[in-house]
Amino acid sequence: MLGPFFGREHILELSDGALLLRPPRQADFNEWRRVRLASRAFLKPFEPVWAETELTQGSFRARIRRYAREIAEETGFTFFLYALEEDEDPRLIGGITLSNIRRRVAQAGTIGYWMAADEAGKGWMTRAVGLLLPFSFHKLGLHRVEAACLPHNKASIRVLEKNGFRQEGLAEKYLLIDGKWQDHLLFGLTVERYEDGWSN
Repeated sequence: MLGPFFGREHILELSDGALLLRPPRQADFNEWRRVRLASRAFLKPFEPVWAETELTQGSFRARIRRYAREIAEETGFTFFLYALEEDEDPRLIGGITLSNIRRRVAQAGTIGYWMAADEAGKGWMTRAVGLLLPFSFHKLGLHRVEAACLPHNKASIRVLEKNGFRQEGLAEKYLLIDGKWQDHLLFGLTVERYEDGWSN
């Protein structure tokens, strides 16, 4: 367990000076809803079907409670992505999650992410994954981080490859995305490969 690292006296934030990752808060609802609505058509082919109720304040409150519980139990960590620009308030541009954390003989977790439509292709998600990896390996002590993406999602494949992930196979009808069971490419990165600078 990470103990006081997640106490109230310490805010769980990851940053490289240009990008901030922090857990969502109740006060983020309006901005989150605006970004999700503006990006709905862009994200639809890559995500599970969202019910209309998903964008309500009540649903968002339930999300925040679930995120807090997962952090406390160290089974998952959800972050919002904020672009940091001089003389401007941080701008919400997406989200990233380390979920399905398995301990015992696995010591592994799975990452997933989404990006606002007007921020896609700017390198933000590559940076976000780059910030999440040392947290996953060095703070949480995981041995392996995994990801899956649709075979035609070239942008997501580039994000993973730029961070050292290896393609490991194809999972048939792996996830229910956009209302259909779809094949996914599977990627993985071990702490050994990460610390070796992806040389092996």
